[in-house]
Amino acid sequence: MTFTPTLSKDVLELSSRRSYIELNARDRARQLLDDGTFHELLGPFDRVESPWLPIQGIVPQADDGCVVAKGKIDGQPAVVIAMEGKFQGGSIGEVCGMKMAEAFRLARQDNEKGIPTRAVLSLESGGVRLQEANMGELVIAEIYAEMVALRKYTPLIVVITGPTGCFGGMSLAAGLATYVVMTRQARLSMNGPEVIEQEAGKAEFEASNKPFVWSVNGGAQRYATGFADVLVEDDAVAITAAVRDLFRKGQPAQLRTDQYELFIKRLSSLDTSKQWTGEDIRNAWKENAQ
Repeated sequence: MTFTPTLSKDVLELSSRRSYIELNARDRARQLLDDGTFHELLGPFDRVESPWLPIQGIVPQADDGCVVAKGKIDGQPAVVIAMEGKFQGGSIGEVCGMKMAEAFRLARQDNEKGIPTRAVLSLESGGVRLQEANMGELVIAEIYAEMVALRKYTPLIVVITGPTGCFGGMSLAAGLATYVVMTRQARLSMNGPEVIEQEAGKAEFEASNKPFVWSVNGGAQRYATGFADVLVEDDAVAITAAVRDLFRKGQPAQLRTDQYELFIKRLSSLDTSKQWTGEDIRNAWKENAQ
């Protein structure tokens, strides 16, 4: 007798997916652009890399962990910036930060000239690169300024999927985006779990408690509390479709950064004398929905 295993519909569906999380930064940028339109700016062969890392005994990367590509999305001119979380934790140094800021600036200038240009930022970043702290902080300020200027012309979409997450200065960049797309595996927070535990102790935040960490800053929680606009599975095709759908949707009625009074109201309702669970936060947000 020959035994032929039968696979469930869910298993077949999972096996047919192409993981976005497993793609490197260059392939993520290529994935988000229309087929055949990917053109990298300041690629690895241009050797624009950090001059500061070798001084500290750290091997640099030729693209400094940031891929900038021009192309088209749904037939419209677009720029996609993708961070490489595997290089220095996707940290922002002088070179990769300036690549990002300049890409946004060029997109803004195109829009000012009447050339509609879309922008997507695929983030995997722990924040500022400690080895280049001062320069990293300065360039992040330029990134913010260009993002705010650019989003007047086009939706600016941030994609966060994992495994590095999005923390520190780049979490603020996500907050400045018009729309944020996340997977359940993604995390978004100002400070990373390890940093909070180091500074405030395990009683405040236990970084090794993975279910707790994801219940507080994981993709599902950020979507439920309004910090992400789309929650999608780790499927490269689905993420690409979500980005296209948001561009078709156009500008929202109100940007997230214009809702500061609502967020202040929600924060003021929290009792900081106790440790809040993810469910507590969701309930508090529902009670203060307006």
